[in-house]
Amino acid sequence: MIRPRSGAPGEPRRVGWLYVLPALVVYGAFLLWPLLHGAWISLYHWDGLGTGTWAGPANYVQAFTDPVLRAAFAHALILILFYAVVPCCIAFVLVGAMSRARIRGLAFFRTVMFLPQVVAMVAVAVGWQWVYSDHGPINGVLRALHSLGLPDWSRGWLGDFTFALPSVGLIGTWVEIGLAMVLFAAGVQKIPRELYEAARVDGAGPLREFFAVTLPALRRELSVALTLTTIAALRNFDLIYLTTTGGPGDATKVPAYEVYNRTFNTGEVGLACAIGVMIAVLAFVITVGVGRLVEGRG
Repeated sequence: MIRPRSGAPGEPRRVGWLYVLPALVVYGAFLLWPLLHGAWISLYHWDGLGTGTWAGPANYVQAFTDPVLRAAFAHALILILFYAVVPCCIAFVLVGAMSRARIRGLAFFRTVMFLPQVVAMVAVAVGWQWVYSDHGPINGVLRALHSLGLPDWSRGWLGDFTFALPSVGLIGTWVEIGLAMVLFAAGVQKIPRELYEAARVDGAGPLREFFAVTLPALRRELSVALTLTTIAALRNFDLIYLTTTGGPGDATKVPAYEVYNRTFNTGEVGLACAIGVMIAVLAFVITVGVGRLVEGRG
């Protein structure tokens, strides 16, 4: 544990900067410097090989005016709903049910829910490609319902212009729900049982009990869950690359995928760095907004 240096009586304590300096050096070398260097490259037109030419804010202007890039950022905002909002809502429902009753095998249930977080994304992508495939279980069930007289809703989900992005988003929901569930379940254990008993004595039902007791007590956990899942949605590259490669057309292109695409496929390294900086700024803004909205931080 780092202890601040103690000075003379009445003199304010000073932080031992020598203790934290190595961590600051590592943080600056592997995070701040690459970010600043990427921001500098974003001010140039550069293909990654030759000599760059000064562009000023032209790359940022292009990122705002290019319809493909604007659509990519819009897709990222849509994925935030699937990666952050939907998992947190489902996790809240499950936690609210657990707070009203004792569940046997809770540790095993948490492990199963958290398992998608530790599975390699390559395995997740391959598995869900089979789930969404023409002969996968989803289309199999839909064709079985069609044989009973219902409309035929089967389709190539990851190749459909309308449903490709929501299909990828549902994969994100499946991956992130375990994280939110574990965070909320840990937070619920810290809530005194007397609060629930008092709410029930006052005649509170499950819904009122949730908003009066559970939700206020889980604000910090909710803030952490929303922050982590939102960042996961914004940096989503591997899942898009492995399942749809940004297609069909531009239907599932997201900013993180465009950073790769503009760097290695089209040779627009400056523009790719500008997109990366915009992702970082957007993540920072959303993180601050979540903190102020959920926890009331200034």
